[in-house]
Amino acid sequence: MKAPQPGLDLLLAVKAGFVRQGTTMTRWAKDNDTHVSNVRNALIGTWNGPRGQAMRTKIVRAAGVRDAV
Repeated sequence: MKAPQPGLDLLLAVKAGFVRQGTTMTRWAKDNDTHVSNVRNALIGTWNGPRGQAMRTKIVRAAGVRDAV
């Protein structure tokens, strides 16, 4: 699976996806032993290397954002 394109729209879509599930992006980060700033940076593209792309794909799947994938 190719990593979705980063950006503000993706960040907002992921946040909304977690809210629809009754949780938050911050809670997901804590549950997955990562800092929410890493999650945010992966989603907006500041962290865009192979590890950032892998993180982005994992987050998008967890948030249930199918349009971005």
